[in-house]
Amino acid sequence: MIILFDLDGTIIDSTDAILESFHHTFDVHKVIHAKDDEIKALVGYPLDVMFRDLGIKKGEVWNFVATYKEHYRKISTQKTYLLSSAKEAIEMASEFAVLGIVTTKTGEYSRILMENFGLMDYFEVLIGREDVENPKPHAEPILKAIDILDSKMKEVWMIGDTKLDLICAKNAGVNSIGVLSGYDSLETIEKYTDIVCSDALEAVKFLKNRKI
Repeated sequence: MIILFDLDGTIIDSTDAILESFHHTFDVHKVIHAKDDEIKALVGYPLDVMFRDLGIKKGEVWNFVATYKEHYRKISTQKTYLLSSAKEAIEMASEFAVLGIVTTKTGEYSRILMENFGLMDYFEVLIGREDVENPKPHAEPILKAIDILDSKMKEVWMIGDTKLDLICAKNAGVNSIGVLSGYDSLETIEKYTDIVCSDALEAVKFLKNRKI
């Protein structure tokens, strides 16, 4: 079995780092700040899409992204937290499955975060934003991960907290579990998957019991 995890809202909570980096960027570029709820509603999308949807002009978006990344890199490890029971979920999953991470975050920063938590060694692959041309909900991130992991004859599951994760799984032709530990509501998640769990640990327990 292959289990692919999303990061934000599934394994980690980097809300503080994300919000601070957005507001820092708005300050630097002297534009009106978006509200926190508006920013959080877009978590999971690539940064350029987030800034564009928050009203930044197309020609200026990449300057905003660069400013954001510069600040985020400085604060991410101090202001990102493991979700409750996430470590237990990863340790349990590693006992019966090959693990990977599929995220829209920058892969470089994602590796730093997971190494900071002492968890990177559990994962055979990490696909970040810079590793694909087409991020979630396109199938490419998952397809690239399972190609690296050689998924022949293996059952593949994607665990994530937003519709982007679940649509990505459907587009890639793999199974999905939605978790309620992150950014999308139960009502939204239920539209895109038949299996909904409270968090990653409950999802892993479901898969472990199913395998027995």
